[in-house]
Amino acid sequence: MNRKHVRIVVLAATLALLGACAVGPDYVRPTIKVPTDFKEMNGWKVAEPKDDGVRGTWWELFNDPLLNTLEEQVNISNQNVVAAEAQFRAARALVQAARSSYFPTVTAGASFTRSNKPSGLAGNTKVYSLPVEASWEADVWGRIRRTVEANEASAQASAADLEATRLSVRAELAQDYFQLRALDAQKGLLDSAVVDYQRSLELTKNRYASGVAAKSDILQAETLLKTTEAQALDVGVQRAQLEHAIALLIGTPASLFSIPVVPLTAIPPVIPVGVPSELLERRPDIAAAERRVAAGNAEIGVAKAAFFPAVTLGASGGFQASDLASWLMWPSRFWAIGPAILETVFDGGLRRAQTDQVRATYDADVASYRQTVLTGFQEVEDNLAALRILDEEARVQDEAVQAARQSVTLTTNQYKAGIVNYLDVVTVEVIALSNERTAANILGNRMSASVLLIKALGGGWNASALPSVHDLAGMKDGRPASTGSESVSVNFPVAAAVPGERRASHTER
Repeated sequence: MNRKHVRIVVLAATLALLGACAVGPDYVRPTIKVPTDFKEMNGWKVAEPKDDGVRGTWWELFNDPLLNTLEEQVNISNQNVVAAEAQFRAARALVQAARSSYFPTVTAGASFTRSNKPSGLAGNTKVYSLPVEASWEADVWGRIRRTVEANEASAQASAADLEATRLSVRAELAQDYFQLRALDAQKGLLDSAVVDYQRSLELTKNRYASGVAAKSDILQAETLLKTTEAQALDVGVQRAQLEHAIALLIGTPASLFSIPVVPLTAIPPVIPVGVPSELLERRPDIAAAERRVAAGNAEIGVAKAAFFPAVTLGASGGFQASDLASWLMWPSRFWAIGPAILETVFDGGLRRAQTDQVRATYDADVASYRQTVLTGFQEVEDNLAALRILDEEARVQDEAVQAARQSVTLTTNQYKAGIVNYLDVVTVEVIALSNERTAANILGNRMSASVLLIKALGGGWNASALPSVHDLAGMKDGRPASTGSESVSVNFPVAAAVPGERRASHTER
């Protein structure tokens, strides 16, 4: 190798070393004011490390086998989850595309040309060519690295979006399920009341035949019976709609899906809450918003790198000859190598405008992140308050139900003794049924609030489950390495679980 070649190699090595620097700001997570405790935690259990609290399969806290089966179908059949998983795979592919810029681009080909010159000049010319060309951009200013950083953060945000979608769908399914069970309880109360009112109607007819009851008593008894039957039928409409909604959530045609009638009798489980600062790591929507801030920060570096010259190293070589016999002979070889520096000297303010744009996008991402955190705090407080108030309301309502039942017994006995008229009986029976239905509705609301609190706490998820930079860059059997979010196949109504995710702790730049 002669002295000129040595200088070229030294120049290329120097450029590679200069690539250790990268323009643009290093990432720092935006600050946000985090309270030390939740305001509505009064009398609530604080989570401890030893608690068997909210885990990834949080729905198992409710000890309902059918709910467990339905929740497991979300991973393989819900189309929103399928779409979110596909979007994550697309984001992961963009990481691979960005990382390819670290390596040189090599092209090879073969060509044959034949040309004819005008008369009076040399005749036909044949050229056989077999060139190989390579080009490599030295990442002197960190443009490629910042692009990779941005795509890696975006892929992690997409992975968090996938988990947020799963959590949202599962929470919606559990809410619909408990509301359906609450309607089953109301339907049971109404059906039982219809039986009682039929007996009352028969009793009133017998009393009328004996001359101790008026015709109006029969009409009032019939009115109460028919009204209650209508209410029982009306509950069926709401139940059918909830059943269809659950079918949609698990990716099953509503025509092929049904849930047996079972009244709601469960009580809300104990849910350890923890402290507000834990939400920053436990909610996938917050993690997704934070990763988008990191991606926006890296995009600033990409925009700033555009102000500096691009340095590339090119090389070409191969064989070229005018006849086929000597085409691949050693004397027919050719080669060329050398660096190139390209700088934009005027662009009419394009790069400045692009930099301003990515900075503005970054500021919007920071605001969105902070808003998402504040929303998380609000949702936890809302459902802590709802559970506390609903628990007290349920206690008072149970007392009202007991009093109403006693009132029905007392008033019915008075009517049989001829002390009161039948209108008094109708009144207390309507009040008693209304209170019992209210109690069933409150229980359904308590179960829904429990689900919403679990969702607000992140559903047992943790940011450590996000795919690491190493996971995003890895390849296995020609495909990106697994991050735990495997391809989702539509196959209803059989349920299957998707393996969990795990990643190393993220190191912020």
